[in-house]
Amino acid sequence: MRGTLRPTSDLDILAVVNRATTADERRAVVERLLRISGRAAASGPARPVELTIVRQSEIRPWRPGPVVDLVYGEWLRPDFEKGEIAEPRSMPDLAPEITLALAGNRSLFGPPPAEVLDPVPRNDLRRSIVAGVPSLLSDLSWDQRNVLLTLARIVATLETDEILPKEEAAELVAHRLAPAARELLLTARQMYVEGVSDEAAGAAWAATKPAALEAATELISEIAGYDIG
Repeated sequence: MRGTLRPTSDLDILAVVNRATTADERRAVVERLLRISGRAAASGPARPVELTIVRQSEIRPWRPGPVVDLVYGEWLRPDFEKGEIAEPRSMPDLAPEITLALAGNRSLFGPPPAEVLDPVPRNDLRRSIVAGVPSLLSDLSWDQRNVLLTLARIVATLETDEILPKEEAAELVAHRLAPAARELLLTARQMYVEGVSDEAAGAAWAATKPAALEAATELISEIAGYDIG
């Protein structure tokens, strides 16, 4: 897989299973991850884990919006800590995870991805990455750096049909933005490379939120200009 694991990168794991998981199994997975994932881990510092569990029958043959058994991410920690674990549900934006897994074609356990996954058709990938745009805007107030980089990555994918590392996507897209938005995106890129979070960047970065909204709006305008298919 392309790219380098950055200091603040999540560990993205796709688990493909051959049967439905039980509620007890999903709860056991969540309880274990709460102890080892992210800044609130019992010991650490620990890298945040983003885990998706999906049945192979949901994704092979490929079809849009497959049902996933479980999604774990640190943004869901407040719900998990209250014992609230969602039931299996459709995930319209799973296609990028499948595409990245096939690009790397390495497994932590079991056969390589190419033996258990089907490629995602181009138009399905494009629709899938765009499906997450509305939720990104709602995250801008607390995850400014990653929202800008993810929007740039969507633009880059629509342009190249590849899922580029965030820092490469930002470089590819920045030149087409207005100067203020370009500077903000490149600042976000540098923060990501150096492992500087929004919180660690302090008041000066927090004060750029209005400009970040303008930059995000520019990037979304770029996205809207592509034929999604």
